[in-house]
Amino acid sequence: MTEKKITSRPEEWLANLTQLGDLARVRLLRLVERAELGVGELATAAQLPQSTVSRHLKALHDHGWIIKRSEGTASLYRLDEGSLDPDFRRLWETTRDRLASSPVFADDATRLKEVLGSRRTDSRSFFGRIGGEWHELRHELFGTGFGAEAMLGFLDPSWVVADLGCGTGDAAERLAPVVAEVIAIDREEAMLDASRKRLENFDNIRFLRGDLLDLPLKPETIDAAAMMLVLHHLSEPERALSEAARVLRPGGVLLVVDMVAHDRETYRHTMGHEHLGFEEARMRSMGSDAGFDRVTWRRLRPVASGKGPGLFAAAFFKGR
Repeated sequence: MTEKKITSRPEEWLANLTQLGDLARVRLLRLVERAELGVGELATAAQLPQSTVSRHLKALHDHGWIIKRSEGTASLYRLDEGSLDPDFRRLWETTRDRLASSPVFADDATRLKEVLGSRRTDSRSFFGRIGGEWHELRHELFGTGFGAEAMLGFLDPSWVVADLGCGTGDAAERLAPVVAEVIAIDREEAMLDASRKRLENFDNIRFLRGDLLDLPLKPETIDAAAMMLVLHHLSEPERALSEAARVLRPGGVLLVVDMVAHDRETYRHTMGHEHLGFEEARMRSMGSDAGFDRVTWRRLRPVASGKGPGLFAAAFFKGR
């Protein structure tokens, strides 16, 4: 393929160069380098408004960074290194490599897999066509939340479960119908008051004010515990895991859902986060140090409408 030659006039070179000074445009370039994508697909993968994506794509196309192809009424975009000016190619490779370790690119790549997986690979195939139609019909008839709700049935109905850092009671609300008792614990009285009001129709939820670093529970008194988007707020997450291990019965399990490691430093100031997410290795190490026999960790599938960092679910199993 013939390389696209960029003008050597200073003002035009600088205009082309400045396209890499915007993180959103670099993210879009990274995505279209991996696959040919439409505006809607890019908006989903990058979690950006379609109008913003369209604006960035126009600028990148006008300055020679990407190729545009029409398919029917749709426009598809891709970055083809072979079509770039050699100087631009080297600049792009350097920029891409320098930013490769940034968590935002890992999140984009994860969402891109979901976008590509949702494409119908063969619209003429009977099973492909019917499967796609059934997927849409099922969502139209029953919505999307029933699966997670139904799978709570795997929990033992005799269990006592602690919702550690219960907040306004989202987890307690889900757990209460399927277990014997839920103990909702939070250090903030305002959160407990909101939970009591929301969940006043449940007679098997007990509310306790307490610090997760010093739980108001006797040893080995609960069967399972959940800690949902709480650990990053704690000054000593290792101690919180040790406390959870202390109150769990032998064979008990703690479920932690939290953010993967990220670089959104502003969260420390705007939302009081003590930690910018957690690496898998650190969670496994903390679990072992806290006395858990086994730890599992998996990254959760991203929700296209979500704007925060990626999430993980880690399960900590206490030996019998």
